[in-house]
Order: sequence, then structure tokens, then C-alpha cells
Amino acid sequence: MTKTTYFSSKFKSLVGRRGKKRALIAIGHKILCAAYHMLKDKDVYHELGKDYLDRKRKKNQIQSYLDKLKNLGVEVEIRTAA
Repeated sequence: MTKTTYFSSKFKSLVGRRGKKRALIAIGHKILCAAYHMLKDKDVYHELGKDYLDRKRKKNQIQSYLDKLKNLGVEVEIRTAA
């Protein structure tokens, strides 16, 4: 297993919650789904990268906080840090 891939980081995140055996099955399923879509769409595999999960979690966390503030009646302006 290559250490700098999406599948590697996904495996590491699953192992703690599900155990090694179930994490391997989940990763196998993800690989099978990716292969299916590659064959169906006649497309090449696009590696998401080792940090994909971190970026996705960060984006989802920001959106969650924005929704909570909106429900509290707070108006927020977003600016990214340099």
C-alpha cells in the first residue's frame, strides 16, 4: 500500500473505528467502485491525494459552524486567511 494516497489515509481513518479486517473490506469496496466507474465512464483514475479527507472535513466543519450561527441569527462574512 502506498502511503501517500487517498486509500491509505482512508484506511488509517477507518482502522481506529472499525478494526483492520473491516477497514480492508471497506477499502476493497471503494477500489471496486472506482474501477467500476472507470470502466463505465471510460475514464482514468484521478488520485484525490493524501490530504483529501482533511480538506473535506475542514470544509464540512466550516459549513456546519456557519449553519449553526445562521440558526442563532448571526450574520457572518467569510474571508480566508492569507
